[in-house]
Amino acid sequence: MTLPNTLPLLLAALAIEAAFGYPQGLYARIGHPVTWIGALISWLDRRLNWETASLAARKAAGVLALAILLTVTLAVALGLTALCRMLGLLGLLPLALLASSLLAQRSLHEHVARVADGLEHGGLAEGRKAVAMIVGRNPESLDEAGVARAATESLAENFSDGVVAPAFWLGLGGLPGIALYKAANTADSMIGHKSERHLAFGWAAARFDDLINLPASRLTALLLVAAAALDAEADAGGAWRAVKRDAGEHRSPNAGWPEAAMAGALGLRLAGPRIYGDIAVEDGWMGDGRAEATAADIRRALRLYRRACGLLWGLAAVGVAVGSMLRNA
Repeated sequence: MTLPNTLPLLLAALAIEAAFGYPQGLYARIGHPVTWIGALISWLDRRLNWETASLAARKAAGVLALAILLTVTLAVALGLTALCRMLGLLGLLPLALLASSLLAQRSLHEHVARVADGLEHGGLAEGRKAVAMIVGRNPESLDEAGVARAATESLAENFSDGVVAPAFWLGLGGLPGIALYKAANTADSMIGHKSERHLAFGWAAARFDDLINLPASRLTALLLVAAAALDAEADAGGAWRAVKRDAGEHRSPNAGWPEAAMAGALGLRLAGPRIYGDIAVEDGWMGDGRAEATAADIRRALRLYRRACGLLWGLAAVGVAVGSMLRNA
């Protein structure tokens, strides 16, 4: 698919997902594309990740597992695209519905908003319960400010991983593009961490995920800076300064960009040292504002997020308009 075809698909998928999300009834009946991808990754992990093998052999097995995952995903996505294109213009709707299932605008907003609701109505205990659904760190180690910071960091990072990056690859490559991205990103989530079992086997998944998220993480930071310029209670200049100063200090080559932009825009200090399970992780601070975040700051972050999503929609709409003018020129 070419850009003139994929950009209308992107705009339609963004609109569908924002309006409806992924229906819970559908999830209960058939699961979700990410759960299907996850099932294949789990199968590959069981079949190829032999604990008795050398580290080099397990790393090679991880490369093979990633190649199999991407090949299967690409074949399915190309097949579905071909079926939908047989319907002509009517095929845009089923393609957009399929692609919308791989975006997370609505679900991300809902999950982060629940953390603010929990803090506001149930105090620290409810805030910890809600934030445990979206972050991997130990919620019992977090006070109220820690819960609010964790939710805000998750919103920024997942805006990149769950919205902008899949939208970027959908815009470039249609359904195959977004499907391949989600497969690789899910593999990183499941096997790309530095546990004893996955340090070697998940190496390829982690490095590939870093690579494919590079453009979207930078674009996400720019969207948040631009959104801050449209928000009277946010600081676009602070967001830009934080990105330039702090993004490279994050332990992730990508997460620091949206987190720094969010921190600077809201006058907060995000990331820094934290605890995952029982393991303390050192990391650079994003932003130089206050660390005492609150539920109100989560609400401010969500407002900034909605504006940034609107700007993403605007970019897609401009692309559609330019493509239409070029075709008619």
